Amino acid sequence: MLGLRRCKNCVASSHALGSAAISPSSRRSLLTLAIETSCDDTSVAILERHDGQAYIHESRPPCTLHFHEKITADNSKYRGIHPLTSLASHQSILATLIRKSLLSLPVPPADGLSSSFILRSINGSNTQKMRPDFISVTRGPGMRSSLSTGIDTAKGLATAWQIPLLAVNHMQAHALTPRLVHALSLLSADQTQRHTQPSFPFLSLLVSGGHTLLLHSRSLCSHPILAATSDIAIGDCIDKIARCVLPPDLLRHTLDTSQNRFAYGRLLEDFAFPTGTTDYNYTPPINRAKELERKSTPYGWSLCPPLAETRSGEKSRSMEFSFSGLDSAVRRAVEAKDPSEREANEGEGSGSGMGVAERQYLAREAMRVAFEHLASRVVMALQTLQISESPISTLVVSGGVASNGFLRHLLRAFLAVRGFPHIKLCFPPPALCTDNAAMIAWCGLEMWDAGWESNLDVRALKKWTLDDSGEDGGVLGVGGWVRRNETM
Repeated sequence: MLGLRRCKNCVASSHALGSAAISPSSRRSLLTLAIETSCDDTSVAILERHDGQAYIHESRPPCTLHFHEKITADNSKYRGIHPLTSLASHQSILATLIRKSLLSLPVPPADGLSSSFILRSINGSNTQKMRPDFISVTRGPGMRSSLSTGIDTAKGLATAWQIPLLAVNHMQAHALTPRLVHALSLLSADQTQRHTQPSFPFLSLLVSGGHTLLLHSRSLCSHPILAATSDIAIGDCIDKIARCVLPPDLLRHTLDTSQNRFAYGRLLEDFAFPTGTTDYNYTPPINRAKELERKSTPYGWSLCPPLAETRSGEKSRSMEFSFSGLDSAVRRAVEAKDPSEREANEGEGSGSGMGVAERQYLAREAMRVAFEHLASRVVMALQTLQISESPISTLVVSGGVASNGFLRHLLRAFLAVRGFPHIKLCFPPPALCTDNAAMIAWCGLEMWDAGWESNLDVRALKKWTLDDSGEDGGVLGVGGWVRRNETM
């Protein structure tokens, strides 16, 4: 990412070169400004994809991320995300981030094939900037009020600049993030990797605070759901466990002083593994029977793998995720040692019942059980696809929980011991695992390449499945999509 200057009261006025807009198809590059406001993160990005021959000759990656910034709403006083607080944060921050991003728009080349506008600062200086070819924005799924803030702003920009709008699926963007990473890092000298990787089809494991999905990503717009959570998402589970297990004094200190005070999952990981990978000491279960066993502990409690002990036993092999039982089991273990924790607010418990060493042990066990539950469904899916369809060679893991280092370590070890050591695991860098506008920009680019854009009457979608056999028809099943040649 480029270094950024602070923008003080910049005003943008639109001045196209010539009397008509330049067609993006005649350009040497493709440029989009992207907005993400699906939950509590306000994010803006500017992504440019260079002409194929140009980047080869100029020895640079095919894509440049000119600007990318994110600000998270302060929900620290709540045990989770408060919709109104998040909405107020979007409304306060989004316009400022966009104004700041305009400084990072590239200067138009001298070939005259780019539309431009004049960026005017308060000190009277004018700078000519490339006008984006289209605006990308998250349409759903997410919190409707937060989404609407981003969508309405994106519509305003598209209307003012008279450029198209791409209103994309947030979860589709997560699944495509490793392809963005490949485009940002690929060097022109590596001619064997000219096509964007990973190529379809692949498996996508999307794990965040609001979603837990295992998808068969067959193509850009086809992502049949193989498994989904039947109760809460894994990120929600990990956050609740963190608020219960972390020592109260650590929580209090973090809430008061840390800039990352909202990242409970990261706090739990750092607490459980203070020295990093050397603390993992993980041995994967060699078979299904070992995987379903309760692991004894020195402290008298044990955690049951999700869906392992149902009356019929059939749930143990069902293609679904379940995390509410694990959350409850962890809370019972803590409260059994100190009943005062039962009614305590976050960071206000005494912490006298369960010592730090036991809390660390419980944090490790909770993450192990949760992550093995994810891995077990991945193995089941790989086994099924290996028999019925073309074998899968890549697993994409994205979403906020994908930044967890122990999850990455466990998945590699689990797949290797269960017969899938050849599966390539694709994890985005941590900064691109959580909600961000860079992935929205990339998703917009891919949908643009497929020939799509959005009508200006699109509205936010609280729910929007990726499965084209779902009730809403998947990515392209919702209204608002139009073929570009139908609008020209």
